[in-house]
Amino acid sequence: MHWRGPTPRVDTHAAPSYNAPPGTWRPLMRVVDEQLVVEDAFWGYRASWAAAKLPVSINARLEKITNNYWARLLKSGRAIVPADGWYEWTGEKGKKQPWHIHLKTREPLFIAAIGACGKEREQPAESGFVIVTADAEGGMVDVHDRRPIVFSAQDAALWLDPDLSAQQAEQLARSVALGPDAFEWHPVAREVGRASNEGAHLAAQLDLLA
Repeated sequence: MHWRGPTPRVDTHAAPSYNAPPGTWRPLMRVVDEQLVVEDAFWGYRASWAAAKLPVSINARLEKITNNYWARLLKSGRAIVPADGWYEWTGEKGKKQPWHIHLKTREPLFIAAIGACGKEREQPAESGFVIVTADAEGGMVDVHDRRPIVFSAQDAALWLDPDLSAQQAEQLARSVALGPDAFEWHPVAREVGRASNEGAHLAAQLDLLA
């Protein structure tokens, strides 16, 4: 990702993970006072006023990102989650097969996020983040009806630009998110379904015919 500004400030202590679940602290890229920073943030968000009304969210639908609940975060809380890929599951309950989805180029993913990141609050979700998702549009393993919004490095920098309005940011996500043809996938071991499991082997390709 090419950042046209001061040298990025990196302040993250989260260990690299091949199996990062929601509800954990993950590295997040955002712009603070015109400087790109990479710092740990809580994956999950719930507005302080909604504590007794709504569950903690881990995703925000692009179709609803301009509603009253998300609009403030879209305007001033845009961020990027860096990743190598993500997991999805297919099949019937009890026989589900996990898949690792990644770019065909194997380059890093720049996943769109929004959050209330900043001063940490007593309840982590009140200053956490969510991943922005869109309709999967078919063709992506047929694993799920939703997919993360993934940008190129150039468009990720634009998403983070504080001068970009909320309306422009929404249009950016709708128009330039990488499509299914940019990705490939392979089956992985069901071990990935347990959050306590960790290691590079979790993302390794599994031979279903073995």
